[in-house]
Amino acid sequence: MKLNIAVLPGDGIGPEVTAQAVKVLKAIAIEFNHVFIFHEALVGASAMVKTGDPLPEETIAICENADAILFGAIGNTAYDIDPNAKVRPEQGLLRLRKSLDLYANIRPVIAYEDLLTKSSLKKSQIKDTNIVIYRELTGGIYFGEKKLSEDGNNASDICEYSRFEIERIAHLAFKAAQTRKGKLTLVDKANVLESSRLWRRVVQEIAPKYPDVELNYQFIDNAAMELIINPRQFDVILTENMFGDILSEEASVIVGSIGLLASASLGDKHAMFEPIHGAYTKAANKGIANPIASILSAAMLLEHFGLDDEADLVREGVDKSLKLHITTPDLNTKYDHVTTTKVGDFIEDFINNPDETNLNFTNIHLGQSTII
Repeated sequence: MKLNIAVLPGDGIGPEVTAQAVKVLKAIAIEFNHVFIFHEALVGASAMVKTGDPLPEETIAICENADAILFGAIGNTAYDIDPNAKVRPEQGLLRLRKSLDLYANIRPVIAYEDLLTKSSLKKSQIKDTNIVIYRELTGGIYFGEKKLSEDGNNASDICEYSRFEIERIAHLAFKAAQTRKGKLTLVDKANVLESSRLWRRVVQEIAPKYPDVELNYQFIDNAAMELIINPRQFDVILTENMFGDILSEEASVIVGSIGLLASASLGDKHAMFEPIHGAYTKAANKGIANPIASILSAAMLLEHFGLDDEADLVREGVDKSLKLHITTPDLNTKYDHVTTTKVGDFIEDFINNPDETNLNFTNIHLGQSTII
């Protein structure tokens, strides 16, 4: 298969982790005789420095002409602490999602057996957790009308949804539940918010079309608590934009590190794949950023195009790296000096030589990526 892949490394640790995902995709291309062509483009603060725009027109054009987009991270602390900044890096990501109509964000949450002790939660509490969050991505409060009074003392952000926006992601979530445990939980705040009541009405109308799926409801405040107390009760979570953002970040506590959570942002014509973490500027260029979320996002990219064997091999490489403690400091207490690049090297070598990777562990740990 031939794929044109737009690569948007972005800011902070984005370039480091994205480089490892590209490395893994190149290894897959060689092993399975595919042709992956990568086109790099600017986005976020790095784009602002060079063009003044967090999403240059050239970047939009590259993404529109690509088969898929591999995204890194976006943001800069300089803008985070300045409430008066008119242009922010995050605006580039929001505009990209909107311009490509990437309305469905899919975020798997899996508690890896080898990392159960890394979570701050009890092992018995999180064992066998396997959740997928379907987050609506182009509507709601992030994209609603924003107002600030002339005196700067009053502000508002409108949370607005249409039936159409809810229906299209709800159908995807129901279909996903059909292939899993047959359970869907709608997370809203229907006891307070009118927009949530619309969500609930629309989802209730759709539910009879999926009689094999059990539909449940939880308010966002309760769901946030239950996600920690008993995450195994969830299978597919369906929710709006801001609630999904918050819940998926919270879910990183379950798996032990936000550096493990991948995502796909899908529309009818375009698809983007990215780790859910931010730019983490303080860790940039130190070799400590966990690239696994980016690599697992690459696996989701492969799966999106029906390359299931290829995606499975990437995930096997990730599993092996976790089992052998070839991980960055956020997870690693056994070995020193396992860098972002070394994690990528290990998984690359696993793809090339899955039966020999155990033999190569010592060499890779020491920084040698050659096969012996």
